[in-house]
Amino acid sequence: MRFLALIFALLIGSGTAHASPAPPVSTDKAGVAIGGYDPTAYFTDGRPVRGKASHSYRWNGATWRFASARARATFAAAPVRYAPQFGGYCAWAVSQNYIAPGDGTQWKIVDDKLYLNFNARAKELWEADQANAIVRGHANWPAVLTRNQNTP
Repeated sequence: MRFLALIFALLIGSGTAHASPAPPVSTDKAGVAIGGYDPTAYFTDGRPVRGKASHSYRWNGATWRFASARARATFAAAPVRYAPQFGGYCAWAVSQNYIAPGDGTQWKIVDDKLYLNFNARAKELWEADQANAIVRGHANWPAVLTRNQNTP
């Protein structure tokens, strides 16, 4: 009986950790995250794959699209695992203490985390100083959002 109580306590504790709200996600005018690309595909297919409106999922104030029902279920089970870092905003911009939308075609997975950049040049700059840019980005995130309220 004590074992079951311990398991229950652990489950409740882990549930509250996941319940904390995440910072906002970069979306288009329709509220779609990462340009409608399937966030799981970067990990499973190694490339950006367009999601379908018929396989949408609402999470963290945004609509996420997926190439299949299976991809949708995968994301729904662990959205933090698949969602891009910095809410899908440009990793280079966040590292420089401002925000710009991320482009789903300008991406890279580092240490099992997805990062997006605004364009090829931003990705090039980010990759040139990648380790430090990631550290700076995490230091700036999510406070950079409130400093840049008028930026898209």
